Parts: sequence; C-alpha cells; structure tokens
Amino acid sequence: MMRRPTVSVLIAAHDCAPTIGRAIASALAQPETSEIVVVDDASGDDTRACVAGWAARDDRVRLVALETNVGPAGARNRALKVATGEVLALLDSDDFFAPGRLARLLAEPGWDMIADNVAFVTERGAETLDFASLPGVGRGFEAIDAASFIRGNLASAHHTRGEMGFLKPLLSRAFLLRHGLGYDGTLRLGEDYDFYVRMLLAGARFRITRQAGYGAIVRSNSLSARHSTVDLGALDTAIARHEAKADAVTKAAMRAYRAEVRAKLDHRVFLDRKAQEGLAAAMKYAMGGGGRLAAIVRGVARDKLQPLRRDRDGLRDDGYRLLLDVAG
Repeated sequence: MMRRPTVSVLIAAHDCAPTIGRAIASALAQPETSEIVVVDDASGDDTRACVAGWAARDDRVRLVALETNVGPAGARNRALKVATGEVLALLDSDDFFAPGRLARLLAEPGWDMIADNVAFVTERGAETLDFASLPGVGRGFEAIDAASFIRGNLASAHHTRGEMGFLKPLLSRAFLLRHGLGYDGTLRLGEDYDFYVRMLLAGARFRITRQAGYGAIVRSNSLSARHSTVDLGALDTAIARHEAKADAVTKAAMRAYRAEVRAKLDHRVFLDRKAQEGLAAAMKYAMGGGGRLAAIVRGVARDKLQPLRRDRDGLRDDGYRLLLDVAG
C-alpha cells in the first residue's frame, strides 16, 4: 500500500470571522490533512481570535499573524514558506471542501497540479449543498495545457461567470521548490491565474475533473468584483511577461485574454478621468484609438446591467452553479 502524502491546507484570511470556522472545519474533516496554515492578513475583526481558538483545540491548525496587510498573494506566499506538506491545498477563507475531496484527488496519479469542479453557492445554499447529488459525479480526469487553461478564462467562452482561474488545485510542493515559484505579491487581481500560468509554462502537469469537490460562496462585493486601475494594469503587465516563455499557440490564447483585460483597463481609466478631470478629458481618452471607444461602451453597458446580474448571480433555482460545464 502506497504511503499517503502529507497535505498542508493554505488559507489566506482577512476580516472573515463569520466564515473562517466553516473553512477550517471542512479541511479538518479530511483525514489526509496534516496541517492547516492560516495567514491572518492584518484583519480588523475577530478572525485572528477565531483561528486561535481552533488552533487551541486542534494542533493541526497553525496561525500566522501579519501586522500589515499584504493582500491575498502576499499572504499565500507566507503560507507557502511555512507549509511542510508534500502537497499544498488552496482554500479561500469563506469557502469549503466537500467530504472526501482530498482522498479523491490524491488517488489520481501523474500530476503537479490537480483540481476538481467548483460549485458556487449562496450562504444559504452552502448549508444544504449535497456534492454527491451534483452533475458530474464519477467523472474522470483530463489533462489541460497552458493554452487550454488560458482560453478557459476568456469571457467570450462563457455565458455566465466561469473562469478557470477560480479553480483551487492541489499543488506539488516539490515542483514549486524545484522551479522557485510563488505568487506575484504585486498582484491583487488575477493572482491565482498568474500563478497557475507560470506553473504551466514551467512544465507542470495539470489534471482536472468536472466532478465538484470545492464549494465557493458567491458574493457581489467580493474583491474580484472590484477592479481598480492599478490592479488591472498590474495584471496586464503580468500577462505581457508570460508571452516571453510561451509557444505560438499559447501566445495566441494569451493575446486574446490580454485584449479582454485591456478593455476593462480602458473602461476603468475612462471612469477615473471622468471623475478626476471631467467628461471632456474622459472622452478624449476614449477617442484615442486602439479600440478604446468600443471597449468603454461595452464597459458602461455592463455596469448598467450589473445590478440585474447580482440579483440573478448565475445560480440555478436549486442553489448552485458549476464552474466547469459537465458536458465539456
């Protein structure tokens, strides 16, 4: 019988006192969890005290307390540095693992990254979600390369919000150490996407299944729903850096994704200039060519429709939505 690898569950936490307990409990319920590293990113609420309470009851829970906020990428880098497990499992502070998730993923051979489908639910839906009843149960695994992963993040490929950058894979710690990889601490938007792409460009073997094993709470006020000019600019720069290490097919996918990010950036700059310098200055920027005007018009229309999207939230009537299409 093969030895079971040790698993470190990594949680970056900031002002999440109401939900951090559920995340920790779902990880502790996995027999494969050897430790849970929670990095409190200078929370202003009772998050740190909540985690300390869990640590007092179970020595697998480790608290790393930061006095200065460094953002999700910086907090995850701290977790990467102190983790001791052979396998690293990413978990957001308001999300949760399905029962038996780690065992199911660890049983699959031949990977450096492995992920399952994500079930998006509301807070109420999380209380009743039955992973065993979701479509895709029993689905096998498929390999995914860098170009396919990047194309899976294109908005044009999805009728609802569904980006592969939202996947929360298990990672080989040996692979990360061998290639000196970690999160880009300058990113506060797209930091997971950037990390996964750099792993794939370094040769990581990525396997996914469309069976759901990760629950993600849908919030209209999440960090990923608010894109600042600085954050979008940093992501645009990161995507440009990726191209230098990519083959022709992957570069084509990168350029398509970068065009979407640039469109969002142009819209954000337009709004900033309108607020700071007035409509005339904003219109001058919009008319500057390079497809800016069309991108800005689409962005304005998207803003108008955003309240309707938040009401719908893309969730099914029975309370969930899957990230990956089970028919894929």
